[in-house]
Amino acid sequence: MLEVADLHAHYGRAHILQGISFSIATGEVLVLLGHNGAGKSTTLKSLVGLVRPSGGRVVFQGRDVAGWETHRIVQAGLGYVPEERRIFADLTVMENLEVGRREVPGGWTVERLLALFPNLAAMRERLGGRMSGGEQQMLTIARTLMGNPRLVLLDEPSEGLAPVIVEQMAAAILEMKTAGVTVLLAEQNLHFAARVADRAAVIERGRIVWAGEMRKLAEDRDLRSALLSV
Repeated sequence: MLEVADLHAHYGRAHILQGISFSIATGEVLVLLGHNGAGKSTTLKSLVGLVRPSGGRVVFQGRDVAGWETHRIVQAGLGYVPEERRIFADLTVMENLEVGRREVPGGWTVERLLALFPNLAAMRERLGGRMSGGEQQMLTIARTLMGNPRLVLLDEPSEGLAPVIVEQMAAAILEMKTAGVTVLLAEQNLHFAARVADRAAVIERGRIVWAGEMRKLAEDRDLRSALLSV
């Protein structure tokens, strides 16, 4: 579904991504792991056009979308859930969901999303600004799914959330996978990643330094220590 080849990106003169390459198959969950500043968020922003790549290819469903405007990439079927959430604080839950609506036959509906995130069902008329961080994260993901993307980019979805909410988030991602949604996840929480991901790629200083089965990384203490220790 997605093939990223030799992707480069800059912030001014700073060379952040230095030849990132990976691929994701339809229905797969791939996690990008790495420390703060490694390039995980920049990778996601480059894929969705919020950071313009300075080199490389981003082939999504057979089309090279590198350099496209963000709205074109989203319309092509790529959804993005930012780390900052960015819900509309002055709109209700239902109004936030309506903002993201894009009708697709057999796609996500409000009813399906409220079943996926039961917490939201009990607060349909609550303003976004009066929700907890975990509830806002659920709403952000639900709003993105209202656009019926084929591939969803999730940037640090477990960060700062209570353990019970993290578990709910993991269950939701697995349900998304069952529903046919492909997921690219940027994370630091190894336990959370091991719950949901099929494969992992570790980023360090803008480069992929390891890629393989998530299970291998989760079970190999020496490998984890070598790749992810502070």
